[in-house]
Amino acid sequence: MRLIKFLFCLCLLLYSCGKNNEPPIETESISNGALVLCEGLFQQNNAQLSFVSFNNNQIENNVFLNRNGRQLGDTGNDIKKYGNKIYIVVNVSSTIEVLDANTLSSIKQISMMNGNTAKQPRAIVFHGGLAFVSCFDGYVDVIDTTSLSINSRIQVGSNPDGLAIANNKLYVGNSGGLNSPLMDSTVSVIDLNTLQEIKKITVGMNPGTIQADPFGDIYVVTRGNYTSIPSRMKRLNSVSDSLEQTFDLDISGISSFNNDFLVTYYDFTSSQNNVGLFNTYTEELELDSFMPLEEVQTLYGLHYNPSNNKIYISDAMNYTNTGYLREYDAEGSYLQSFHVGLNPSKVLFYE
Repeated sequence: MRLIKFLFCLCLLLYSCGKNNEPPIETESISNGALVLCEGLFQQNNAQLSFVSFNNNQIENNVFLNRNGRQLGDTGNDIKKYGNKIYIVVNVSSTIEVLDANTLSSIKQISMMNGNTAKQPRAIVFHGGLAFVSCFDGYVDVIDTTSLSINSRIQVGSNPDGLAIANNKLYVGNSGGLNSPLMDSTVSVIDLNTLQEIKKITVGMNPGTIQADPFGDIYVVTRGNYTSIPSRMKRLNSVSDSLEQTFDLDISGISSFNNDFLVTYYDFTSSQNNVGLFNTYTEELELDSFMPLEEVQTLYGLHYNPSNNKIYISDAMNYTNTGYLREYDAEGSYLQSFHVGLNPSKVLFYE
């Protein structure tokens, strides 16, 4: 791959489910901002959307409730835009909520149940008019984005989680997270032409986040067992579908930052979470401390917006109080914060 590179609690619950104090932002103003998916609390049915307008710094919480007159569901896990639709993965409710990207009104709620068994969807990616959803019951569901119906199911490993696409292949992190201490340690490779699993790559215990770099490599975080086996970032070659490198850092998250990555990791010397700058061309950690985190209590997500060249950190606070979206410039200097919903995790940017 180097050659390729060279060439190229209670008060919170009342707040979350109660009356919204912010006036709804006008429909035509849903632009130039951030749509924040807030997980809510497990089994409390209080996942929500918050919208932050970059035009005037106005915030609207409970956006889905305001637009649709009902709650989003239990534990929002992923959000992405494809075409003119937004897809929200709601894990515990086992639904995919499909919204009109302009009005944020619900087009369809796709049930992710297999008979009476919840599939527990986790993450979603898109390719060739199809949506691919990892489900904790051991499958990837394939959804037609025109009919919004489930076409097929692809069996993979135990409790699949993170997804990434490279070289016309889908990489699926099989976490086995519900089988602790006997967790999975593989990444499934799916051929996107045949929609069949063609290989499993052994990477290390409990793979989660997966990210493709601009050169076709796949990076995966193996989270270990949270005690004796630490988390590590691994690099996979998407031509040979083999494990090529392990990075000796306790990395827990990977986010795209132009052609590079921002990585989150735990520094045992300082007993603090850090954000580092990883150079995907040299395959090295270029800066071990890219930005200060004095304003952040609980780093719950890291996002870069290329449209305004700014970095955003989702701060979950203490997990039971509403959180913040922290804004930084591209050099990592703190700018401002936006008060959003409970346990903000994923962000979808509007230009």
